[in-house]
Amino acid sequence: MEISSKPNRLIYESSPYLLQHSHNLVDWYPWGDEALKKAKDEDKPIFLSIGYSSCHWCHVMEKESFNNEEIAKILNEKFISIKIDREEHPEIDKFYQNVHVVFNNRTGGWPLSIFMTYDLKPFFAKTYIPVEKRSGIYAFSDILHAISNQYINDKSKLVKIGDDILKYVDSLHKVEKEVEIDNNMMDLFIKKVEENFDEIYGGFSGAPKFPQVSILDTLLYIYNNTQNTKPLYMVENTLKNMSIGGIYDLVDGGFCRYSTDDIWLVPHFEKMSYDNALLSQVYLDTYQVTKNNLYLEIALETIEFMMEKMQRNGLFYSSSDADTEGVEGKYYTYEYDEVVKVCKKYNIDPKLLSVTIKGNFEGKNILRLSNNDERYKLKLLLNDLKNIRKERQYPFIDEKIITSINSMMIKSLFKAAKINEEYTVLAKRSTEALLNFLYKDNVLYHCGVYGKELKIKAFLEDYAYLIDAFIEAYYLTKEDEYLNLAIKFTREANNFFEKFWYFSLDGFKTIADVFDESYPSSASLMILNNIRLNKFVAGEFSDIINKSIKNYSTKISKYPQYTALAVKCVLEWKLKNNE
Repeated sequence: MEISSKPNRLIYESSPYLLQHSHNLVDWYPWGDEALKKAKDEDKPIFLSIGYSSCHWCHVMEKESFNNEEIAKILNEKFISIKIDREEHPEIDKFYQNVHVVFNNRTGGWPLSIFMTYDLKPFFAKTYIPVEKRSGIYAFSDILHAISNQYINDKSKLVKIGDDILKYVDSLHKVEKEVEIDNNMMDLFIKKVEENFDEIYGGFSGAPKFPQVSILDTLLYIYNNTQNTKPLYMVENTLKNMSIGGIYDLVDGGFCRYSTDDIWLVPHFEKMSYDNALLSQVYLDTYQVTKNNLYLEIALETIEFMMEKMQRNGLFYSSSDADTEGVEGKYYTYEYDEVVKVCKKYNIDPKLLSVTIKGNFEGKNILRLSNNDERYKLKLLLNDLKNIRKERQYPFIDEKIITSINSMMIKSLFKAAKINEEYTVLAKRSTEALLNFLYKDNVLYHCGVYGKELKIKAFLEDYAYLIDAFIEAYYLTKEDEYLNLAIKFTREANNFFEKFWYFSLDGFKTIADVFDESYPSSASLMILNNIRLNKFVAGEFSDIINKSIKNYSTKISKYPQYTALAVKCVLEWKLKNNE
């Protein structure tokens, strides 16, 4: 891998992810008019690469391709290359993830690789592309040559593909004919979720395995309103299996983004703040229902991890990296001898932590309890293992401060304050800090970095999660200030609704889907916010609630397991109307 001594245009950006690529051999442009104009003036295809700073496979592609002389030469001569931080521009990422789905008939991911004309007509989409041919995927250089030749010799064919793709993507968001959401929606949701439920290890899919917080939350909601024990069983099974280690970090606390296997053992080691905020909420809510101290312990350990590693002055950073010094999981895993030495000190068998000479991850060991009953005898041992980590380089932290993610974490703090009032001070401090940092001159912004100019205005998700945090704050404190802020921002956010919810209004206008993705749908959360606030505004929000549910009714009815938060909205609205 070679690195350019001369920086490219990304050196002037504030995004930590874009700055990571500022010395690539590829002559990157940030998203904007300059890049699009240059592509048009020179009549070159655009290569759009979307990723984020803590993404392992983004780092792999950078190392293999973007600092590869041969590939950089092709890209610099025959393409205009644009790099986007998906956390800065989720609206663009959402649109092109849909493009990927249409091309490949499956969901995408990161890095996302899109090829398109200068007027943004996409004609090829992949995620990670290897530098050499493997697993049925052509080498990146071969793909680049083929696209360039096609563009030069038969551009009209690529334009036709792009036109057809855009028409199809647009059709995905047409308002479908309303269907009656019948009274068995709750039973249908449970049935669909149960079909995918892993009875042994919990969770709702095979590998790769994501926590799917929206499903867990809706199952808890159903249990709380019906006392049907089946939903609670699925929640507890999943939370217990995740907590024994692997996707959950037994040493520092906090959750990694997802598991690469069925048993929650081997994660991709990036830690996303949204996962940790949302999972701490689910564990806290489950504790409130069951009074099982395990859930409280995991929730508070996760919050303490966020306070220790992922915040400054009450504001929370977006993520920490999977890699350290170019090696995935280097900070998190242990050599066999390291653990054995500590285990001998406490007369504990290393097998209680699933530690063997062979290891369970590339010759090293990810710590995992044999069962949760052993957790309480390992406190001192785990603290010693934490001290070993203090001698290591901590993974890179993306210090972007994002409104939606900070709002999720603020809600977690207010939930924790129901159990320990000390968290009230932290929650209020973070709320004030967020508004001071990202709400300027009556404009709410999406994200910022300390010392840098705010540029990107808030998206629907920022409003939705901020309002959600204000509502939680009001529930706890009964202070009118939080209720008034929730109502004020809801009235602003409702401007994102026409026949359906838009994710963004300015610049790159994107529709907000009702399907839950990395975290629960912002459209669904806005519906829920309107429902919860409606009684405080004399029914002012009833029309937008009814229209939202009506226009999403077909998708909710067809795919309840993928629209879990929307299902919760439907159930809650029916409940409110029956009161």
